[in-house]
Amino acid sequence: MSGNARSRVLVPALALVLLAVLTGCGGLFGLGGTNAAAADPGPLGKTTLNVSVVPALDSAGFFVALKEGLFAKQGLTINYTPATSSDTVINEQVAGKFDITGGNYVSYIQHYISDHQPLEIVAEGSLMQEGTQALYTMPDSKITTLSALRGHVLGINAPGNINYLLAASVLTENGIPLDSVRFPSAPIPFPMMGAALASGKVAAAALPEPFATEIMQKYGAVPLADLNQGATQNFPIQGYVVTRSWAKHNPGTLKAFLAALKQGQKIADTNQAAARKAMESLSGPMAGQVTTAVGATMTLNDYPLGIDPKRLQRVPDVMLQFGLLHKRFNIASMLPGG
Repeated sequence: MSGNARSRVLVPALALVLLAVLTGCGGLFGLGGTNAAAADPGPLGKTTLNVSVVPALDSAGFFVALKEGLFAKQGLTINYTPATSSDTVINEQVAGKFDITGGNYVSYIQHYISDHQPLEIVAEGSLMQEGTQALYTMPDSKITTLSALRGHVLGINAPGNINYLLAASVLTENGIPLDSVRFPSAPIPFPMMGAALASGKVAAAALPEPFATEIMQKYGAVPLADLNQGATQNFPIQGYVVTRSWAKHNPGTLKAFLAALKQGQKIADTNQAAARKAMESLSGPMAGQVTTAVGATMTLNDYPLGIDPKRLQRVPDVMLQFGLLHKRFNIASMLPGG
């Protein structure tokens, strides 16, 4: 066969191989998605979704999409339930109570590894920025430095989760052994943390926005240390998760949800006023009461689009560094196609 004839045969073949490779990888770097979503996912299956998301500023993209009716425009009705913490809703999600949840990666990774729960991260939610998560004390507290926390209780919302990891990172990097600081015997939900701090139940509290600004305005709390430093600077905090089975059986619904979320993420990342208004629309004891005064002054995160495996790998690597994992874990196994 001549060289030209061989070329005519090989070029279409190579094109087909390249197309197959690109199609198989497409879901990994888009806004969530699955291998099924790389092809036509077909019509919506479920149109009413039970979604539980932690009502912190890390979820602003979701709340913007909810407030602006972006899910409705995709043909979806969202039944939203505030989550006390990611850890409290994961088992319920696996049991089928929730279709989609949004919360911290640490808890999802722990459940995936320890309980072998088939969880899949379909979209990133937030990247921590300076001022969005910090340790707080009361203004008359004798604890004015991190070292003064030795022997005292540091309030967190759940054991061994992202709240703990961020605090552990800052304490350790400032030379304070973790066993020298006490943690609550029971989780303290973020909306209740201000009262726990003001009453002396905890000596200091680790809080994200908007709860941080709320306790500063309501109780006069003052920052002790910003958590956006060292190993956790610009850290991936939260993502949106489904079960593998749910993704497989609801590709059209997942695609619609992610399309609306992507719009919400874009708005939250470029329009602070819209993000603040979306948070102010929340209400209820577990959602907190984000007043206009709180909304106007709280610090915002970054809200990324898509999934960056290299960026997300930081989470299990830091978990290993500070003792929440015993061996290195590859986050790719929790991503679409993993």
